[in-house]
Amino acid sequence: MVCFCGVSWATLIIFLTLIAILALYVTVPNLFRGGLEARRLIDKIHGPRGLPFIGLGLTLSRLKSDELIDFLKALCERYPRLTKFWVAAVPFVVVQEPDDIEVILGSSVHIRKGLEYIPLLPWLQDGMLVSRGSKWHQRRKLLTPTFHFRILEDNLVSLNANSRIFVRNVLKQEGKPLDVESFITLCTIDVMSETAMGIKLNAQEHESTDYVDAVKRVSQLAIERVIRFWLYNDFLFRVSSIGKEFKKNLKVLHSFTEKIIIERKNAYVNENHNIIIDEDDGYGGKRRKAFLDSMIEMDLKAPESFTNKDIREEVDTFMFEGHDTTSAAVLFSLYLLGHHPDFQQKVYDELFSIFGRSDRDANMRDLQQMNYLEKVIKETLRLYPSVPYLSRLLSKNVTLGDGTILPRGTNVMILPYLVHRDAKNFHNPNVFDPERFSHEAPRRHPFSYIPFSAGPRNCIGQKFAMMELKILLSTVFRYAIVESISRDEDFKLRPHLILRTNKPILMKITPR
Repeated sequence: MVCFCGVSWATLIIFLTLIAILALYVTVPNLFRGGLEARRLIDKIHGPRGLPFIGLGLTLSRLKSDELIDFLKALCERYPRLTKFWVAAVPFVVVQEPDDIEVILGSSVHIRKGLEYIPLLPWLQDGMLVSRGSKWHQRRKLLTPTFHFRILEDNLVSLNANSRIFVRNVLKQEGKPLDVESFITLCTIDVMSETAMGIKLNAQEHESTDYVDAVKRVSQLAIERVIRFWLYNDFLFRVSSIGKEFKKNLKVLHSFTEKIIIERKNAYVNENHNIIIDEDDGYGGKRRKAFLDSMIEMDLKAPESFTNKDIREEVDTFMFEGHDTTSAAVLFSLYLLGHHPDFQQKVYDELFSIFGRSDRDANMRDLQQMNYLEKVIKETLRLYPSVPYLSRLLSKNVTLGDGTILPRGTNVMILPYLVHRDAKNFHNPNVFDPERFSHEAPRRHPFSYIPFSAGPRNCIGQKFAMMELKILLSTVFRYAIVESISRDEDFKLRPHLILRTNKPILMKITPR
C-alpha cells in the first residue's frame, strides 16, 4: 500500500517512531548513558523485553488510563520484587518490597522526582513537589514551621464552615443518586484557597469557576503528556493540541495566583504588617495567618529567601496537592462507609459520644478523640491511596539489601496502590477492615504503608490533611447517612497524578 510520493505507510510509521525516540533522547535529562557496566547491571533485573529501541513505550501509549493499573499489576505479578522495562532511552524499575522501598524513600540522597513529574514543571516549576537538591532542602526547612500545630488550629473555622456548606449542598439533592466527587472537589478547593492563599473563592457557591476549571484541566493534560512519551519534547508538546490547551489553562492559574500575591503583599505592607489580625475572615471573626501570609513575612524579612515567583510556585503546589489528594480520600471514605453501614454506625456512635446532640463546630480536642474515624481514614488510604505512584530518578547507583545494584539513570517506580494490596503486607488485602490500624494489630514494616510517601520527602501537609479529613467526614456523618449505589465492578481506577475513577461514583446522602 502506498501512502504518498511512493512512501509506504510502514516506512512512514518507522520514520516517525525514530523521530519520536530521537526527540526523547535529546529532551529527557539524565538519560541512561552509563556505559556497558551500567547496562550489564540493569540487564540482571527481570522484565519484559519490549521492542528494539522503543521498549514498552508504544505499548504504554496505547493503553487507556483506566487500563494502566491492571497492566502494571500483571507485570509485577509476572516479575516479582523488581520489575524492569524500557521506555525508549530510559530503564524503569518497579520496586515492590518494603525493604527495597525503604532504601529508596528513606534516603536523603535519592530525592530527585522521576520523569513522570516533568509535565508538571511548567505549572509548579520549583515548588516543593518537584524541586530537588539544595533548593528542595531550603524550601522544606523554611516551610515546615508553617504547619505548626498552632497554625493548623487557626484554620479550624474555615474547615468547619466549608464542611457545613458541603453537607448543606449534598442534602439539597434530597437523596437523589449523586456524583458526589464534584461537590467534594469544590469544598476542598474552598478550604485550600482560604488556608493557603487567605482568600474566599466561594467555589461551592459556583464563583471563581475559571480558576477551578483550569486546575482540573491542567492536571488532566499533564497526565496525557506522561503517557505519550514523544510529548516530553517541549517543541512537539507546544505545537500539539494538548500543549496549546495546557498553555491556555496555565495562564489562568499563574495570572490568578500572581494577582493574589501582589494584592496581599501590598495590603500587608500598607497595614503596617497587621493584615493577619485586621481582616475579617468572612465568618464573623478575624482572619488568621494563611500559608501565603507566612511566605510574605519570610520574603519581607529576608528578600533573598522568597521572590514573588518563589511564593507562586509554593502556593500553586499546595493548592494542587492540598485539594486534589484530600478530595480523593473523602470520596473513597464515603464510598467504603456507604457499603459498610455497620462501620458507618460505629463512626456515628463515636461522634455522638463526643458531640451528643450539640451542633457546635469540631475543635482540636474533638479531633483527638476521633480514634475510630482515624482508623477508617487510614484503611481508606490503604485501599485507595490518593497518590497511587511515586518515582525517583537515580543520580547515583543504589545498592539494595541483597546486593542488587540499580544504576544511575534508572527511573524507580513505587506503587503504593499495589504495595498496600500485597498479601505479604496485609492479610486479606482487598477487604475493608479499619481494625488493621488498632493498637492491637500486628506490627508491620513501616514502608509497607506509605499513603503520604515516607522518608525525608514525605508529605509536609499530612497533619493538615488528616485534620481536614476528620472535620469534613465527621460533619457528614453527624448530620447525614451515606448509601453507596456504585459498586467496585461499576468503575475502574485511573492512576493519574491523583487516584481517580473512569466513571462517577454514585451515592445517596440523606439527613440523619
